[in-house]
Amino acid sequence: MAFALLSLVLVLAAFALMLGYTIRTGISPVPTTPRVADEIFAACPPESLIPPEAGNVVYELGSGWGNLAMALAKRFPERAVVGYELSPLPWLVSRLLLRLRPRPNLALHRADFMAADLSDAALVVCYLYPGAMRRLREKLERELPAGALVVSNAFLVPGWQPNSVRHAADQYETAVYLYRMPPEPESELTVAP
Repeated sequence: MAFALLSLVLVLAAFALMLGYTIRTGISPVPTTPRVADEIFAACPPESLIPPEAGNVVYELGSGWGNLAMALAKRFPERAVVGYELSPLPWLVSRLLLRLRPRPNLALHRADFMAADLSDAALVVCYLYPGAMRRLREKLERELPAGALVVSNAFLVPGWQPNSVRHAADQYETAVYLYRMPPEPESELTVAP
């Protein structure tokens, strides 16, 4: 009986914690599906084609449960990969996964990525909601070096024209957007007749 009660309290506490951080951040931590992850990796050029003028770090902003950050660390073994997650429960799970499957080039931080310096980025990957993308745009324009790449899962960066758009083979045909810094402004978008 005591074990069942303790389990119930822990489950309710975890739910309350997730709900609280979902309200605080405006989005719940949703894992990137394997099909969308495939498109993210297809959108990212190979290591050798990342421009030399770009930085040397791969960032995942809102790294959630850590699966994509771990895959990025495997994909880019010669680069430091840094994940930022504010919600404590997904961050804790991601740290546990990292302990079970160590990646020496991966660091996971429980911190607000808006306070992080991204000026050494070669690649930024994010799966955020539209409001966060608006705030992130200014930060990226201010901090990212020329040639750095931005890959966004599902949501456009407002005011930017993507260099390419890929669609996952999932039920939503989820879009994956690739941008290169400095971004092309949306006003230069031309529509074919």
